[in-house]
Amino acid sequence: MTLYEIFNIGLIPKLIMGEANEISILALVLLCVVSCTAAYFLGSFNFAIIISKYKYKDDIRSYGSGNGGMTNMLRTYGKAAAAFTLLGDMLKAAVSVLIGSLLAGEAGAYLAGFACTIGHSFPIFYGFKGGKGIVVTATMLLCLEPLVFLILFIMFVIIVASTKFLSLGSIIGMLFYPLVLNRLYPFLNNSTPEGAVPAVVSILNAGLVIWLHRENIKRLLRGKENKFSLKKKDKFKKDEPQNAAVNSDNSEEARKKRIHEEAFGNDSE
Repeated sequence: MTLYEIFNIGLIPKLIMGEANEISILALVLLCVVSCTAAYFLGSFNFAIIISKYKYKDDIRSYGSGNGGMTNMLRTYGKAAAAFTLLGDMLKAAVSVLIGSLLAGEAGAYLAGFACTIGHSFPIFYGFKGGKGIVVTATMLLCLEPLVFLILFIMFVIIVASTKFLSLGSIIGMLFYPLVLNRLYPFLNNSTPEGAVPAVVSILNAGLVIWLHRENIKRLLRGKENKFSLKKKDKFKKDEPQNAAVNSDNSEEARKKRIHEEAFGNDSE
């Protein structure tokens, strides 16, 4: 049994096949369901919420954009909190893809990666309110199709570097994700045409992430999206009034209100 067979056919299907070299559709479907279920629950462990709760005794969703993702952690708690959130989200995505691969091969890996994105965005443990899925989706691509990831990442970096809009880079990257995968898949897989599962998952995953960025799209169109900065760190309540005037004593609370409209606009993850 080769590594190629393990990660493309799946360890469990390969063991079930034995010398017969075949597996029933029902068994494969059940293995995919198990993969997706495990991946969804893994995705539901939202590290932004976990870190904000146990490290800062607070809920990240009460601040900034109200989003349980890395960008809001960066803006609210700083680089260290954002870095640990990034690592946690990448780890759960990688483990989900690995589980999917072992249980159901390539199809299971793509489905499990997508299920992890759904869990991250709609976590069952946190009232179905999580992040926007960029890091999880990117990690899935990094594990399954590194070249596709690299191309989209370079595109993302160029857009963010030239515009300072994280959300714009994320949205455009997701728009190109199904197309780039479709064009490169045969080249990366011994001239094998793109299968139905990778194609459908890429479209659904990209569509979900773009939909989760719908408020960012509205702000981009209105010219109100905030530009990304690693230097910015502002902790303010999500429901504070927008564009509030600064009080005469120039208090910290007044400063937070004054920057509210500006600060939560560019939350991409």
